[in-house]
Amino acid sequence: MPPMPRVAVATMASYLPTDPDVDTPLLLPAFARAGIAADAVPWRSQADWAAYDLVLVRSTWDYPQHAGEFDAWLTRVASVTRLVNSPGTIRWNLDKRYLSDLAEAGIAVVPTVFHDDAAALGADLATRSGGVVVKPTVSAGSMDTGLFDAADPGAPTLGERILRRGGTVMLQPEVPELSEGAERSVYVIGGEPTHTIAKGALLERGGTLIGGVYQEHPEIVTATHAEAALAARTLEAVAAVTGEPAPLYARIDLVTSAQHGVVVLEAELIEPALNVNLAPHAAQAFVRAVAELLV
Repeated sequence: MPPMPRVAVATMASYLPTDPDVDTPLLLPAFARAGIAADAVPWRSQADWAAYDLVLVRSTWDYPQHAGEFDAWLTRVASVTRLVNSPGTIRWNLDKRYLSDLAEAGIAVVPTVFHDDAAALGADLATRSGGVVVKPTVSAGSMDTGLFDAADPGAPTLGERILRRGGTVMLQPEVPELSEGAERSVYVIGGEPTHTIAKGALLERGGTLIGGVYQEHPEIVTATHAEAALAARTLEAVAAVTGEPAPLYARIDLVTSAQHGVVVLEAELIEPALNVNLAPHAAQAFVRAVAELLV
C-alpha cells in the first residue's frame, strides 16, 4: 500500500483573538477524511519541509513584517517540495502594484496612483477633494491603511511613514459603498467559484480601524452576475500576466460602485482566509483540489 500523502498547511505561530485562523482547524480533519495527512506548520519554524509532498500557503498573515524572510522561505521550500500557490504567483501578488498589470490587461480596478516620493504624494493630495485611502503596496490585514479627508494632514503623515520604511504608497479615492459594507469577496477554488462573502466595513475616517482593531465580520452573500464575471476575468488575466499555473485558490475582492461600476479592489492569491466555517462545502472543494495535485 502506498504511503499516505503528507501536506503542510503553512500558518503563523499565533493569532490575535480578533483575527483568528478559522480555516485550519476545519481543513485538517477534512484532509484526514480524504486520506491525506495534514499538519499545521508555522512558516517561520525550522520544519523539515522536504518531508511533505505539498506545502500550502494558508495563514501566513505576518509576512509583510518579515518580507525578506518570506521571500527566502519561498525559495527554500520550493527547492525541496511543491509550494501552492506557486512562488511566481505569490511573488507577483506580494506587491499591490499588480493592480497596474491587471488594469493594463483590461480589468476594471479601483483607480489607484502609486507614489515613491513624499512631495509627489503631497501634490497629488492637494488636487483632491473628498475622501482618500492611503496604504502601502505590501501589507496584510489593513496594516498602515487609512481613510482620510484629502485635506487631513494625517494622510501625508501616513504616506511619509510608509515611505520612510522603504515602501511605496497607494493613493485611492474613497469608494462610499465600501464604508457601507458593500465589498464582496468571491472565492475560486480549483478553478470553480465556491462562495462569496461580505466582511463589512473596516476603515473609519481619520485613519483608524473601526473599533481600533482589524476585525472582519464575514457573512455569506450572493455575488451578482457582473461580480462573478469580473472575478473570472481577473483570474484569466492573472494567468496571462504571470505565465504561472492557475492558482489553486483565490479571493477576488470587488465592489459595485455608483461612480466606477464593478471594480477589483484586490486579487488575493497568497493567504486569504477561506471562511470555511461559513461555507463547509468550500473545505471539501479545497481538499478535492489538493488531492488532484497529489495524484
